[in-house]
Amino acid sequence: DCKYCPLREQMDVRRCTLSPAETAKIFLDYYNQRKVFGLFLSSGVLSSADATMDRLNGVARLLRKKHGFRGYIHLKIIPGASDAAIEEAVSLSSAVSLNIETPGEKRLAKVSKKKRYIQDIIEPIKLISRLTGRGSRYQRVKQTTQFIVGAAGEPDAEIVKYMYGLYERLNMHRVYFSAYQKGLGDESIAREQVGREKPTDILMREHRLYQVDFLLRKYGFKESDIVFEKNENLSLTIDPKEAWALRHPEAFPMNINREGRIQA
Repeated sequence: DCKYCPLREQMDVRRCTLSPAETAKIFLDYYNQRKVFGLFLSSGVLSSADATMDRLNGVARLLRKKHGFRGYIHLKIIPGASDAAIEEAVSLSSAVSLNIETPGEKRLAKVSKKKRYIQDIIEPIKLISRLTGRGSRYQRVKQTTQFIVGAAGEPDAEIVKYMYGLYERLNMHRVYFSAYQKGLGDESIAREQVGREKPTDILMREHRLYQVDFLLRKYGFKESDIVFEKNENLSLTIDPKEAWALRHPEAFPMNINREGRIQA
């Protein structure tokens, strides 16, 4: 029932479904023709989270155990899925993802009445982290997630706080961002109420968040190193690393041959 989704349950759109056997066959046909090299599999919710996960896992099960496919499989984890369903998905996959969507319970409540932030999203992400952490049975499996940017009225500072926590404490491999496109969701959500913002601003917000993500993952930046505007958003005109440099004139001049990653 996510209000930002153009295919949410309240919309009168045609629905279709494929059985696990049909999906596996279609994928193998493309794979054998060398048109694809791996599978990214997602789904809407069919009756319940576990019923949906059984179909998703069923595809991976067929590919791995019946057809001997050893290549890349990425399975989406349905919010609210049981621990058993999640562990089976992890055991069959190269990567899994459960979208966090918003930074915090209050933000999620603005865009969904059915999803429970802690029980349906955060606890499963923690479980996946335990299953895939260093030294675990499934440490080869990568976990990713995604934020919807702008739908719940959140500032960038909230997203960065949660993103940093996901990397530092929950073994997240990558965090992705999807800018909410005005006009696709329910008219009640925050992004639909914005009138003066340029259409390109939300895309620049998404871009800036990806730049911050890179600084956190590759440059060793901490959440406290990120510079925000007074409205708690990243600057739309200044690169986040340049914003840090302008905030720290004491760091210059520098010899780039001797400085560490965060300075250089």
